[in-house]
Amino acid sequence: MIAVLTVLTAAGAASCATPERTGSGPRRDDLATVTTTVPACRPGASLRERAARVLIVGMPNVTESSQTLVAEILDVGVGGVLVTSANVETRAQVTRLIGDIKARARRPMVISTDEEPGRVTSFGHVIGYTSSARRLAREGTTQAMRQLAREQGTALASMGINLDLAPVADLDGGPSSGTIGDRSFSADPALAARYAHAYAIGLADGGVKATAKHFPGRAQASGDDHVGRIASTATLEHLRETDLKPFADLIREGVPVVMLSNVDYVAIDSSAPASMSAKAYQLLRSMGFRGVAITDSIGMGAVNLRWDMAQAAVKAVQAGADGVLNTDGNAAREMVDALVAAVEKGELGEDRLNQAAGRMIALAGGDPVAFACQSVEIPKLQPPP
Repeated sequence: MIAVLTVLTAAGAASCATPERTGSGPRRDDLATVTTTVPACRPGASLRERAARVLIVGMPNVTESSQTLVAEILDVGVGGVLVTSANVETRAQVTRLIGDIKARARRPMVISTDEEPGRVTSFGHVIGYTSSARRLAREGTTQAMRQLAREQGTALASMGINLDLAPVADLDGGPSSGTIGDRSFSADPALAARYAHAYAIGLADGGVKATAKHFPGRAQASGDDHVGRIASTATLEHLRETDLKPFADLIREGVPVVMLSNVDYVAIDSSAPASMSAKAYQLLRSMGFRGVAITDSIGMGAVNLRWDMAQAAVKAVQAGADGVLNTDGNAAREMVDALVAAVEKGELGEDRLNQAAGRMIALAGGDPVAFACQSVEIPKLQPPP
């Protein structure tokens, strides 16, 4: 059985004692999320504050907290930031930057980064570079993988990171330089699952939560979703037999966060990438996922050549995203404006926004009941037997 961390405090329950119900209970098809609206409760946060908390944004070229963009995203009230290599000069510098952001925010925040084994790294020049996931899985044991991730997680946590957008759970046995390529542990579902779990639990050992990506798997889609729309023609049966298996295993083991792909999957929804598709989020929840679902960056060509940032933020949350990732925080205010307007116009249910904001607050370590009238349980990764 997956152990869960219940995020519900007495103070939060007391703060929701007003006689107003702001949302309905979970639908039958949503029971697996274990996120429920608290009856007779008025959110302690404004609609704008709740909308802002679903955003995780990057800070292009920011290295000091005195830079204008830091004040902007804190004023907007985003739920998290993405720290990339452009923000990291030295260990002392980035520790100070993150510490200043946390102190000025005066609230729990998701401080994320993109640190994988191999070529996708934000902190490699500070904590050391590693071989690719593929090579590490071929040449080493799962115990060695866990130890590597523990060391990385410990180092990241010491600088203030609490969420890593890793491991990659996609299957890929093709050229190493492919969009996924050697970022994948293996083309074999069972092997990929074992090494992804080892990496995820190692991060947790070090104090950093893991993110399984990119659901529902690459499915041999050709092209690069960073630059434009690409599609997978794999059947749902094929996905269940291959690409979905590592995610199913990680979900069973309690992975707390799953990132949805910006690839279109014809068998799931031919009109939108998984990150923007209600059918993809429904598939994820039907597999028993109880945690936080986030998009891949909406700044990638597969999304932003079809919808602007504001439209994409609304579409993602409507579809079922809890967190909307955008590598450029300069668009944060317009995304919040769009989310608020969508709720006010009835285009986005306030219940859905509350659910998303509640999960993001819980992920950050805050009180989702006081903030958004949501009782949230976030899965906790279980170590291998």
